[in-house]
Formats: sequence, C-alpha cells, structure tokens
Amino acid sequence: MTSINRRDFGIAVVATMLLPVSAAQADDVAIHIDNFVFEPAQLNVKIGTTVTWTNRDDIPHTVVCAGKFRSKPMDTDGTFAFTFTEAGEYKYFCSLHPHMTGSIKVG
Repeated sequence: MTSINRRDFGIAVVATMLLPVSAAQADDVAIHIDNFVFEPAQLNVKIGTTVTWTNRDDIPHTVVCAGKFRSKPMDTDGTFAFTFTEAGEYKYFCSLHPHMTGSIKVG
C-alpha cells in the first residue's frame, strides 16, 4: 500500500476542481416542493435536461404532466426525475393538490 503526501494530494484536489463539468451535470435542474408550491414554478431548459423534483413538505405530493410523465406519491425528501428529450411546453400539477401547478419550456 502506498501513501500520498500532502503536496500530491493538494495537486490532485486542484486538478479535479479545474476539470470541466460534464454536459449532463451542467444541465441538471432542481425543483423543490415546499409549502404547497413548486419552486421555481416556471422554468426554461434545453433539450436533454434532467429535472428533479424534491418534496420538502411533510405530506405527499406528485408531479403529473398528462400523457408525458407521472410520479408516484413522494413523501418528505422523496424525489422524481424526468429527462426532457423533446422541445415544447410541459404543464404539470400535483394530482393530490391540483391547485399546485408549474410549467417547463424546453427548447
């Protein structure tokens, strides 16, 4: 087993920080569900972007876009992710609380 000295470790850390972020990571977007609201409620993203919804409320929520995607009920800290592969406007809502709405424009 070999050990690494502090200098080499420092160089490795700096080199890692200078690496470019991959396209997949750069295009990932988060939406939070908090206090019965999707935040942000409107979003513009590029094709290929993955959006992840996270429920921060203490009751379940869903994310539904008719004919496109549907999450299972998410408990607190539950997540749902969808990758947008086609341009268009995606309007979504919570099926348990239909007054909760949002939209994503993909282009």
